Formats: sequence, structure tokens, C-alpha cells
Amino acid sequence: MKHLYLMRHGETLFNVQGRTQGWSDSPLTAKGIADAKKSGDFMKQYPVVFDHFYSSTQERASDTLELVFPGVSYDRLKGLKEANFGEFEGHQQYLEPQTTEGKATFFSQYGGETRYQVADRMDDCLSALMENESHQNVFCLSHGAAIWYFMHEKTAFEPLTFQGLHNLDLLHFAYDEKNKSFRFVELIKTI
Repeated sequence: MKHLYLMRHGETLFNVQGRTQGWSDSPLTAKGIADAKKSGDFMKQYPVVFDHFYSSTQERASDTLELVFPGVSYDRLKGLKEANFGEFEGHQQYLEPQTTEGKATFFSQYGGETRYQVADRMDDCLSALMENESHQNVFCLSHGAAIWYFMHEKTAFEPLTFQGLHNLDLLHFAYDEKNKSFRFVELIKTI
């Protein structure tokens, strides 16, 4: 059994301002930077040795990875990017539908992605990583909606065991090579 660890980036300016942040980018806040460093202290004590590191191509993700694991070598992958929210990028979040079901396909009519497209993109990217022979314990830095859609659409998990995804939360998944499938194992609070 192989293991995938997916972390959400640290707090950003758009998080604080309540703005939709998908393919647009905003910098980590001072709190986001400090929390990422605290998360790094937690990860130093974490009993898993990661053999490969990956980040979304977006700066808030790569900046977070570099703060959590200073000096580590990693690759940036477009497949780990946040969902594209089209014309809603940078606008106040209250303008969006407020239910998960309401958001499922909403953004595609405004030049964005559906939750299913994001889940497929994440699944394709992560499955390709896990199929690599040398990959046993893989660490990836990604984004809230992208991780959420992947987990809900592409993994086996018990909703009652999951209480939401916050900045710098780490999700552990087991990858079954035989069935080419992911199973949610646990949510780890790193700060």
C-alpha cells in the first residue's frame, strides 16, 4: 500500500478578505507564513519519511511548501492547481452559490471548471504520481476546493469522520495499486 499526503496552503490575503481565489493568486499573510513555519515544526516530528514532494504551480502553494519543508527539492504540477472559478476570481465569496451542490457546475457557465473537471484533473495527476514505482510516501501541496472535490468524487471516505478542511490541514490517503484507487485515512491538524 502506498500513501499520499495532501496539504492545503497557508492563509492568504484573499482568504482574509473573503475573496474567491482559484487560478488567481494572492500572497500568504504574515499569519499564513508563521503558521506554515509552525506546521513545519510539526512535520519535523511526523513519523513518516516522504520520498517525493510536489506543489501546485500557484505561488501560495509553493511558498507554503518551502516554509514547511525548507530546502527540500520538489516539482510543481499544474494538475494540483486550485479550481478555476472563471469570472468570479477575485470577487467576494458571498456572490457564489452557498451550497456544495449549487457550486457543482455553476462556475463553468462563467469560464471556470465544474467540480467534476477539477476532481478528474486531480485524480489523473495524483494517480500518475502514485503509479511511479519509486513513490511510496508522497507529499503534495494543493488547495481547498481542489482537495475537497478530489476527496468527495474520487476517494472512498466516511463523511462523518471528516470535519472540514482548513489552511495547513494534512489529509492522508492510502493508494491501492491493484484497484488504482484512493481511500481517505485521516485528517491531520498540523497547527
